[in-house]
Amino acid sequence: MKNRSTIPHELRLLRDTDRSELEALCAAYRQYIIDEVLQHGGHFSANLGTIELTTALHFVLNTPEDQLVWDVGHQAYLHKVLTGRKARFDTIRKKDGLSGFPKQSESEFDVFGTGHSSTSISAVLGLAEADNILGIQRQHVAVIGDGSLTGGMAWEALNNAAHSDTNVLIVINDNQMGIDPNAGALNQYLNELKQSPNFFTEMGFTYSHTSDGHAIGELVSQLEHLVTVKGPKIWHVKTIKGKGYTKAENEQTKWHSVKYVKIDEPDIPSPGDKFQDVFGHTLLELAKSDQHIVGITPAMPSGCSMKILMDELPEQCFDVGIAEQHAVTFSAGLATNGMIPFCNIYSTFFQRGLDQFIHDVCLQNLPVIFCLDRAGVVGEDGATHHGVFDISLARAIPNCIIMAPANNAELRQMMYTAVHCHQPVIIRYPKGSGGNQAWNVPFKSMTIGESIITKKGTDCCILALGSMLDEAMRAAEVLRKSGISVQVINARFAKPLDHAKLDQVLDQFNCILTLEDGSKIGGFGSAIVSYANENNYKGNVHVLGYPDEFIDHASREELLHLYGLDADGIVNKITALNLP
Repeated sequence: MKNRSTIPHELRLLRDTDRSELEALCAAYRQYIIDEVLQHGGHFSANLGTIELTTALHFVLNTPEDQLVWDVGHQAYLHKVLTGRKARFDTIRKKDGLSGFPKQSESEFDVFGTGHSSTSISAVLGLAEADNILGIQRQHVAVIGDGSLTGGMAWEALNNAAHSDTNVLIVINDNQMGIDPNAGALNQYLNELKQSPNFFTEMGFTYSHTSDGHAIGELVSQLEHLVTVKGPKIWHVKTIKGKGYTKAENEQTKWHSVKYVKIDEPDIPSPGDKFQDVFGHTLLELAKSDQHIVGITPAMPSGCSMKILMDELPEQCFDVGIAEQHAVTFSAGLATNGMIPFCNIYSTFFQRGLDQFIHDVCLQNLPVIFCLDRAGVVGEDGATHHGVFDISLARAIPNCIIMAPANNAELRQMMYTAVHCHQPVIIRYPKGSGGNQAWNVPFKSMTIGESIITKKGTDCCILALGSMLDEAMRAAEVLRKSGISVQVINARFAKPLDHAKLDQVLDQFNCILTLEDGSKIGGFGSAIVSYANENNYKGNVHVLGYPDEFIDHASREELLHLYGLDADGIVNKITALNLP
């Protein structure tokens, strides 16, 4: 038993509370989360749906000795509040503040760091088996949402756990939602599942069902019983995402996360259309013109704007659930039989389908088009969600073209170009505005690999990839006023490179800078350095990107500034070079 004096204050108060007062305490917790998240931003609906479940778990379990793992972890805000972090809760997802997800380095109560889905069962089973070997007796609990349960890794772990010699407890937080409503047969099965025998009991689990996951007394009683049951267990708890805040209950996708207290007011539009919306409208236009064009998303139809296609041409759009590996190979199967799949996956989640990308798509040279949304740093979600590795991971794979639009118009034309490439294509772009310029222009194919000189100069050259072009152009203008002439090239392609243009640059400039919203190791700049070395370049190539470290959470603007990738950082870098 943990020494009582070391238990965080809020957790000690909870464990000292009389059972008859738990309902009132949960109401207070819920109001606290509502007030704090609306004021400071963060994941909203998922946390409101787990107030009673979180309370029951920490009331009954002897955490942190008993080990509790939250799948994804965007529903663990009350867990953070109860485990010694209430005083800093207003810093959540802010620079140098609390992470929005469980993080081992942040608290001993965060037993296992999460952020991506479907990992909790594997982690908890590993924890439990390690304790078996060492003879340690304690509880091991995973809390996984029904949305995360669609991930293949969760089923691999269930298969292993069901016949293990452990007492693991797997809590299925069933609210019928991921970010968008869940898709697939499992969703329907869980919705109708209430009693044994069932699929889980046939696998080897002891199964329990709680129909009202907001009845704190029932949750506590059920959990107290379950921790005495030997062997692997499933506890299926029905909850309501957004519970206790009417607007969040009625519009669960919209209220998945919020940014500021005035969310009840009309949104202030960001400058220019979002890359995501341009993707959605362009995909619909392409699909209308060719029934071979289809869209695939692993449970992100709203976030990536594929819902635009889904609403109008549902027969040409597939939401496969949180299952990135399946999404990639499913797309490969579609391509094999003559379809042209646009598989839209957030860059950070694309990492989960890398083997399928290599083996099932690129090795067979199949024309699957991957639109990697949220490429580059994404801000407040932090290290688990930054999309900074996709270029490095994909550039080494044969048969793959890697494009990066600088603006909305380029995204549109890259999508059109990709349709006619007849091989694997990646198009990577960040979240948010793609500029103010008109994007809905007539389709026109690009020349594969061709870069564009967007500003001529004589002293040095910046090769900017994708959305970093704007920062390069702003820096060049500041430097012009100080007497330094900078040429700026919109690279557009990380693979293949524009060798003809590069040969001109290597001949003309003794100083070259590369700029990318991605890792420096193995990225676009690395490719330029390799090409320069192969051609005996005698000048200097300075690679601007992210160093060999995981990037913490902060706003996108703060991160670009911190790593010297905004206009100010570029100006400082070039000024420090003391160009002749």
